Amino acid sequence: MEAAVAVFGLLFVLFVLAGVFVTVKAVKAAKAGVDRTVAQARRTVEDTSLRARQFAQPGVVGELAQLRLSLRTSMRATQEALHSGSPEDASLSEAIGLFERLSVHGHELDDELKRLEREPDRATIAARLPEFRERLERITHSAESLRWAARDRARKFADDDLASLTDQIDVESGALRHWTRAEGAADPLAEPVQERSPKQGQGRSQGQAAGQASAGSDHSWGPESEDPPAITARDPRTQPSYPWQKAPRTEETTT
Repeated sequence: MEAAVAVFGLLFVLFVLAGVFVTVKAVKAAKAGVDRTVAQARRTVEDTSLRARQFAQPGVVGELAQLRLSLRTSMRATQEALHSGSPEDASLSEAIGLFERLSVHGHELDDELKRLEREPDRATIAARLPEFRERLERITHSAESLRWAARDRARKFADDDLASLTDQIDVESGALRHWTRAEGAADPLAEPVQERSPKQGQGRSQGQAAGQASAGSDHSWGPESEDPPAITARDPRTQPSYPWQKAPRTEETTT
């Protein structure tokens, strides 16, 4: 009795632990989904505000917004290209590590440009804009190099797979048409036809004539041969039938 109670108690504890584990996993997944949604919404709002500021506020503020928008667009496109291809290609893990290091410099530049938007000294900002453009071009150029390299690698794998698939389909198509035969090809089962020379034909004709003459001379004093049996027509009812033939029609006799 005590053993049964202990077993039931142990099962109850295991069920409780399993329920707690599942609940914690569900809460973490929901929290991650909420955080991802909030971050995506925040990025969308920031991008929209930058686009609006780019066109609504010309001058230094508009140029800063344009730089930030170009940086964010390039880095986001590279991140999506690398992470979308990493499950199928393990070689992209090193490229992802390099991109994460590049993202640190990108975040630093974005934060610095964001702080400069609230800077009242517009002349100093305008003087430093070429420096910011140069940093932006270096970061975006590196990001574009990683992005296009990953895309070219994926396209090369797709082309190789398509070429291999095409070859396999051609081989299978040829195997499915194994009954076809080239036009004009000789039948290996046919017996060769031997040509006869004119002399051989004349000798054979003379031999047949001599045999017929001897047969006629023997018939003059030998026993009289019997007449050959008459050839009777086949009864259509006794002929073998095939699945593709119609049944023979029998004529009705009138008395």
